[in-house]
Amino acid sequence: MMRIFLPLWSGLLGLLLVTLVQSSGIPISDASTVSPTAIDPALLHTLQVRYQTLAKKLSQLMPTQPYILVDTARNHLYIKRGDRVMLDALASTGSGTILDKPGDSKGQWIFDTPRGEFTVQSRLTNPVWVKPDWAFIEEGLEVPKSQADRLESGVLGEYALGFGRGYFIHGTLYPRLLGKNVTHGCIRLNDDDLKSVYRLAKVGTTIMIF
Repeated sequence: MMRIFLPLWSGLLGLLLVTLVQSSGIPISDASTVSPTAIDPALLHTLQVRYQTLAKKLSQLMPTQPYILVDTARNHLYIKRGDRVMLDALASTGSGTILDKPGDSKGQWIFDTPRGEFTVQSRLTNPVWVKPDWAFIEEGLEVPKSQADRLESGVLGEYALGFGRGYFIHGTLYPRLLGKNVTHGCIRLNDDDLKSVYRLAKVGTTIMIF
């Protein structure tokens, strides 16, 4: 498996280079064919200095502590420190399916894993799932009025890491479905990988999802 985050940073550095070439007045269509000797040495030096300065600033934005990276297309979760991969785990992420809200002609639940930058907000052991309305509607059941009727143990694994709006990294009863987009938005892992994530991630750990 390719190192996901390194190409991401390399791509950003490439964009910096394109920006610098554009600012130099060299058309992009010609930039790939212009040799360094065809550029004024003083201009080339200026571009190199600016590139190195911007590249240094960009590298400083990379988290210095372990962080979680989730690729929802390939269904992999990584824990990385700098460019070093500490964990490469097969995951399951959001299915993208849509469920209509009963009694609301315009209301829908969309079961996607959110993209963007988040942080670990909670770390739970032996978590209990508080089933939301959609879980009952999806099963063709009536939504209970009692909170106690929403509680379900043993379905999230031994650990869960919350990252906001009801989304968690947690275990699964269906390890055969890992690697597929089948969840309601949460990120599922097998027991061993979940334990490693729980051990390595703290409250405040950065989670990047794309």
